[in-house]
Amino acid sequence: MVVLDRLSQSRNSRFAYYLKGLARYLYPKGLLQLDFAKLESQMQQYDEAALYDRLNYYNQNTRAFTLGPEAKRLQDIPLKGSGSMYYLDLMEYARFFPQDAKLSYLFYDVTHVPDTPALTKSRPVARPDLDNTPSVLYKFCKVRNFKFVDDTIPFREKKDKLIWRGAANQPHRIAFMAQFFGQSGRIDIGHYSKRGDRHPQWKVPFMPIDEQLQHKFVFSIEGNDVATNVKWGMSSNSLLIMAKPKYETWFMEGRLIPSVHYVQVRDDYADLEEKIDYYLANPDEAEAIIHTANQYIAQFKDPKVEDWLSLKVLERYFQHSNPAA
Repeated sequence: MVVLDRLSQSRNSRFAYYLKGLARYLYPKGLLQLDFAKLESQMQQYDEAALYDRLNYYNQNTRAFTLGPEAKRLQDIPLKGSGSMYYLDLMEYARFFPQDAKLSYLFYDVTHVPDTPALTKSRPVARPDLDNTPSVLYKFCKVRNFKFVDDTIPFREKKDKLIWRGAANQPHRIAFMAQFFGQSGRIDIGHYSKRGDRHPQWKVPFMPIDEQLQHKFVFSIEGNDVATNVKWGMSSNSLLIMAKPKYETWFMEGRLIPSVHYVQVRDDYADLEEKIDYYLANPDEAEAIIHTANQYIAQFKDPKVEDWLSLKVLERYFQHSNPAA
């Protein structure tokens, strides 16, 4: 397993990820033991208040609730046809609990709040008119979504440009491309997708992350739910620019503060060039935001903390759930 750990940490190797997940799937569940005390002793820094703060954010259900008819016993959740990446992420920790325990789950991109508590990768950010308590955030699809970088290029040595690459399939992304593609020497954006040939007028070659990080500004725009580049963008020495997030994941995008963790633009992006100009003229302020963003990232980097939280999210769910009558 040590070899697989190293492989999975290298460039987020999906082959190693699936191999390791299969090994867990085949491991006899009767031999597994849940030992929080051991986990806590292995953490780099055990901060109980910070841990429970995150736990309470992910799973807000602290009272008994009744499961709906869609809930399944853990042993009945299928590997085939259920999204293997999501299944392996779920069972990495759910295998430590009784396999006749029931839960509700929603795999893939989720942009609504379920009627009864269910594990989800994403949920709408809470608003005064929207209670998202039934959406229990779980670290699904982490091999794809949780990428951090080791950026060695200082902000001031990067190109004076904003970069974005992604699939322009949703209406708001299409509007963004129509508004800015080829319109400014400081804005380098392009449509890139492995699926189909939509929008050939905006199509550009693939650009790896390390090449994107040669630019001072990384633009982030939500897709079906969240934008995956928020994580690696905030871990870099580039300045992240985006509209206020409408959806959130295990990364707690709803807790990100404009002008502290990122630069906020209007939902119609009309002030994008104005923001670029401002931070080109004020690099000290840009670097202060980058520093705070890097600090925010640090809380996700201890694998033992991530293990503890994933297990605690499930433990709380099972403690308070009651099977449907």
